[in-house]
Amino acid sequence: MKDASLSRTGTTCPPRPATVRPAAGLATRLQGSAARLPGLALAVGVALVATALGRLVPVVGGPVCGIVLGVLVAVAVRPGGRLRPGIAFAGRAVLQAAVVLLGAQLSLGQVLRVGVGSLPVMIVTLTVCLAAAYGIGRRLGVVRDLRTLIGVGTGICGASAIAAVTPVIGAAEAEVAYAVSTIFVFNVAAVLTFPALGHLLGMGQHAFGLFAGTAVNDMSSVVAAATTYGGPAADCAVVVKLARTLLIIPICLGLAALARRRARTAAAPADAGAAGQGRDPAGPVRVGRLVPWFLAGFLVLAAVNTAGLVPYGAHGPLSTLAGFLITVALSAIGLSTEPTRLRRTGPAPLLLGGCLWLVVSATSLAVQFLARYL
Repeated sequence: MKDASLSRTGTTCPPRPATVRPAAGLATRLQGSAARLPGLALAVGVALVATALGRLVPVVGGPVCGIVLGVLVAVAVRPGGRLRPGIAFAGRAVLQAAVVLLGAQLSLGQVLRVGVGSLPVMIVTLTVCLAAAYGIGRRLGVVRDLRTLIGVGTGICGASAIAAVTPVIGAAEAEVAYAVSTIFVFNVAAVLTFPALGHLLGMGQHAFGLFAGTAVNDMSSVVAAATTYGGPAADCAVVVKLARTLLIIPICLGLAALARRRARTAAAPADAGAAGQGRDPAGPVRVGRLVPWFLAGFLVLAAVNTAGLVPYGAHGPLSTLAGFLITVALSAIGLSTEPTRLRRTGPAPLLLGGCLWLVVSATSLAVQFLARYL
């Protein structure tokens, strides 16, 4: 009698795939979680030190300290395979969770309270910044993802915007590290020069608050520059900055759509047969697929906060937690960075960041001037 595993042609039939038992699947997931713990613990430890340093030097801030310390640790220790799963988890999943929590700090009502006059400044500066990032970045030879990160970081809200955009475009760790470092350099420059520039131009408190809120990147630097100018300027700048953060939403959606379009274009030659039969190889475009889960969570929390369902007393702790998670994520990105790759990138990204900083600052002042005198 023939073996049941033989077919009628005498060949051996492939064995049936073994059924994965639920207990085995759970054990696998637990092992994966345990494998992440050492690297995640290292990232959290670096973030704790960075947070303490950031409080001592608020102009720098915890996230920037985190990525700098992470790079230093990576150079000194060079984390091995045992630490990489947790570091990768912190740089991806923790970063996405931080973006979700940022939504709890925002309210659509804040935009209305700032006034319609601030919206043109925010929209024009962002549009000019992104266009300049594309044009100047290409001329300088800066790669696409890096110029995108520097553009959104300069045009929207520094490290938070970079954190939101990174998983959408799939940017490399070295590109994130370079973008955050570039943004930091010009944050410090803004804190040191903007108050003097405001006094030189005779700007009022509201005008300077609008200027700082649209032309400075990270919140810590916005607060530092505006507080130096005056209390009313700081109040206005913070609200403008929070409203400006809402622009992360359309930018992420647009970048997600572009990423999907590029993926479909790249897949088109391989699926020419399907296209020849009148079928779209990538399938119909579904808006739901263009919205990353963390951006959906961001929108939900922003809507909940707009409805007043987030207690006022929870805003501070949630903001602190979001900032710490961003610090953990950027620390992990620093830990996974290869300094040789940064050296190979050259000075072009830093030059791009400087050009964009000047472009955004000049555009913000110009729009305010035109709105006032025309």
